[in-house]
Amino acid sequence: MQRKEIEKFYISKIKKLRKYDKAYFEKDSPLVVDRDYDNIKNEILDLENKYKYLKHKDSPSEKVGYEPSNKFKKVEHDIPMLSLANAFNKQNIEDFLKKIKNFLNMKNYEKIVFSAEPKIDGISASLKYIEGIFTIGLSRGDGKTGEDITDNLKTIRDIPKRINKSNFPKILDVRGEVYISRSDFKKINKRFSNPRNAAGGSLRQKDFNETKKIPLKFVAYGFGNVDSQNFKTQSEYLKLLKEWGFNTNSLNRLVTTIEDIEKNHKMIETKRSSIDYDLDGLVYKVDDLKLQNRLGFASNSPRWAIAHKFSAEKGFSVIKNIEIQVGRTGALTPVAKIEPINVGGVIVSNATLHNQDEINRKDIRVGDTVCIQRAGDVIPQVLYVDKAKRNKNLKKFNFPDKCPSCGSKTIKEFNYSTKKNDAVTRCPDIEFNCKEILREKLKHFASKDALNIDGFGKKIIDNFWNLNMIKFPADIFNLNFKKISHLEGWGDLSASNLEKAIKKSKKISLDKLIFAIGIRHIGQENAKTLAKYFENLKRFENLFEKEKRKKILNYLLELDGIGKTQINSLETFFSNSNNLKTVSNLVKEIDVTDFKTSKSGVFYGKTIMFTGGLSKMSRAEAKALVEKEGGKILGTTSKKLDYLVVGESKPTSKKIERAKQLNIKILDENSWYSLLNR
Repeated sequence: MQRKEIEKFYISKIKKLRKYDKAYFEKDSPLVVDRDYDNIKNEILDLENKYKYLKHKDSPSEKVGYEPSNKFKKVEHDIPMLSLANAFNKQNIEDFLKKIKNFLNMKNYEKIVFSAEPKIDGISASLKYIEGIFTIGLSRGDGKTGEDITDNLKTIRDIPKRINKSNFPKILDVRGEVYISRSDFKKINKRFSNPRNAAGGSLRQKDFNETKKIPLKFVAYGFGNVDSQNFKTQSEYLKLLKEWGFNTNSLNRLVTTIEDIEKNHKMIETKRSSIDYDLDGLVYKVDDLKLQNRLGFASNSPRWAIAHKFSAEKGFSVIKNIEIQVGRTGALTPVAKIEPINVGGVIVSNATLHNQDEINRKDIRVGDTVCIQRAGDVIPQVLYVDKAKRNKNLKKFNFPDKCPSCGSKTIKEFNYSTKKNDAVTRCPDIEFNCKEILREKLKHFASKDALNIDGFGKKIIDNFWNLNMIKFPADIFNLNFKKISHLEGWGDLSASNLEKAIKKSKKISLDKLIFAIGIRHIGQENAKTLAKYFENLKRFENLFEKEKRKKILNYLLELDGIGKTQINSLETFFSNSNNLKTVSNLVKEIDVTDFKTSKSGVFYGKTIMFTGGLSKMSRAEAKALVEKEGGKILGTTSKKLDYLVVGESKPTSKKIERAKQLNIKILDENSWYSLLNR
């Protein structure tokens, strides 16, 4: 699938979700039913999971809700209330288990116990108890900051106001869900559109006496800050919650195998309609809290938990046309324009066809009746063609051999990892002047993970591009805001706000800059790795000079995570005079701050490489510990290496011999663990 289509679809969902959030959270006047809202939210999160380059400041993975309103006092959570990754099928769950075991360096046969908990479709809240007294209650808000809705929460009978138990922690943030049962909702449904919105609207009443009239319930399932912790597992914590007077879900279970998980999921989904509250799936949490702590977090979701959603949604429609879109990396993505169809409560009019091979394999033609699915692949996709309904006169779709933007002959690049040509067809953009690629690069440049220019979205970039106001990144900082204020849909205030946002974005860290300029194969992690090496803009600019670049690239190849593909891409990018001019003009307009690395820790100032598997932890966990302790990871043995850590399982003899020749200190596993505990 072409990146342009992915990003376009992604942004459209972000904007729609923000519109719904604003109506719901600010005005207490929901525009859609709960199912539609959750469908869009899940589409965004799943899309980001599949395509790592997608990020936006208004994404639920970034905000986990909506900005706290001015109706209530804003209070920062002691520990953020994060969102969960989603699973839609058995394969997703198997991948989840595999990632956990790989990170923890566990064998396939070793079992992990999970707490399986029904995911009630309500409003998340955090209750802070100090010395057993309910002191303050917060909404989720944006995940980092919530609204003080203590008085409203105190009207809920399920929430204990004082807990007189000797084993209750001195401080405890109890987290759970506020909801309305289906039977209670029937009594008040004239006032609200669905149970979830009724719960949300009631919790955000300014007058708690109004909230008191609504039959709200609370079920507890998690914790934030705790002092001191007297439980070792999630299931033990759930039992204590019940002992302390909280409601917990009677359908909570412990599961271990895939078979257990599937059986439990199927059982609860089957009886879903008979349960007196809305469910949209199950949540699986690693039961052992020590393992949770080791696993930690990835982005804005924990590695140790996942939401297993209920069944996928499908429907049939007719393909009206197939459009080819060009992305930032030159990828050509075919998109099926279909007759609008309601799939799982969402109106779908576009569906991805992925690439040329996919079209050929499924024999997809304009005019075909096709099965559309939206679930695990958040972007709607064509599952198959109903050939019984095919008109015999339909012609096969011919994928273009030239870029629809610049006319360059398309290519399929050779993949050094697979030793095969990629499935994706690309515009080579040999002269670095393909208009669609340039435009998409501007959108990438202004995105959340790059410059993060607030209010400078893709539609605005398209508009300014069409008006010949911008072509290269530096142009953004030289816009005529007086002219903008006179454009249709703009004014003095909106133009002034954009000007402020652009000025604010001028200060950027080195890793963000490297990511922002859009070098092929250089994602966020690669950008951080490069920034750690260069440390500041002056050293990074050495890449602009041919002789210096050659020496630098030879060393960069030694860095862990930087391979031949990245090196070739860097060489190609900085060998082009247009790119050098673009980046040089850009850095004159912005303030690039040095990349911040840990200035302390066991491995501060040291370089480390691993060979062989460690018995007590995975390579990923070991590398994370090194970076946390201020060290750098290398991928090859050289004079710049300080330590070579040799694991017990299949170490590479060549690396060990090379390290001995260079007098590099070699650590066995025991020495490595001793160094960690020093």
